[in-house]
Amino acid sequence: MSVLVYVEQVEGKFKKSVFEAVSYAKAIADKTGTSLTAVSIGNVADNELQELGKYGAAKVLNVASAELKNFVNQAYAAVIAEAAQKEGAEIVVLSNSFSGKGLAPRVAVKLKAGLVDGAIELPQLDGGKFLVKKGAFSGKAFAVTELVSANKVIALNPNAFGVKESAVTASIEAFSPAVQPTDLTAIVKEIVRATDKVSLPDAELVVSAGRGLKGPENWGMIEELAGLLGAATACSKPVSDADWRPHSEHVGQTGIAISPNLYIAIGISGAIQHLAGVSSSKVIVVINKDPEAPFFKVADYGIVGDAFEVVPKLIEALKAHQA
Repeated sequence: MSVLVYVEQVEGKFKKSVFEAVSYAKAIADKTGTSLTAVSIGNVADNELQELGKYGAAKVLNVASAELKNFVNQAYAAVIAEAAQKEGAEIVVLSNSFSGKGLAPRVAVKLKAGLVDGAIELPQLDGGKFLVKKGAFSGKAFAVTELVSANKVIALNPNAFGVKESAVTASIEAFSPAVQPTDLTAIVKEIVRATDKVSLPDAELVVSAGRGLKGPENWGMIEELAGLLGAATACSKPVSDADWRPHSEHVGQTGIAISPNLYIAIGISGAIQHLAGVSSSKVIVVINKDPEAPFFKVADYGIVGDAFEVVPKLIEALKAHQA
């Protein structure tokens, strides 16, 4: 028996969220007294695969099939399920990323497994029970789910566990699963990524702004602040609806749900729909000139003031600190 973790690659490289998922899966393997195997799909160099050993993956199954070069949801799920069966893995871990949200339930069905998506802590083994804590009600609450099935699938929220080294030497094994033609009826030919920006779901720091910025022409200071912090930029729904910012930056209940270590909200009142997408943030800082803004009720730190006065001062202070 072993624990299996799926490691998602982007153009042959692994992101921080992957190393976090491997760290989490390694901790589960240690708790259950077993080993950890990773499965990688796509063209990834051996030296990149070896990096997984730094976080506890003793074995890496490398699927380098040409027909699986690009992400195909159903086919990738079949490969992960077959890898789990090959390794006798009763626990499968994935990152709860954009692709992970589609893969996890498919893998669970194929393995007849119980599923927890959005996990935020290590499972608790309590008197023979297997309990996993996760976010619930769009991040406004927590739920503890008991998985009673023999096989279990866990999708870990990004930034929930952290990257933890547990170095071993990873052995790389070529794996050639049977890919059914019916799994390849819909093929992704190309994925266009904004490579010059920090990905919102993976971001540890996020600077977000709303209608308080008064117009798209004022976003320069938001981007400058984010650049100084190495943060991703985000916005509220009204801003994306007005085409001030791209819809890919919209965070909230109907946008992207994020869980960064630091979320800075500038000129956002804090409607419940927005809070639902950011409430898993470790630390929330709110800048708003309205002292009655709902966002202040959930903020860890708040500044009551005009964004056009406060943000330039923050930028000035950061530049002085970095100098």
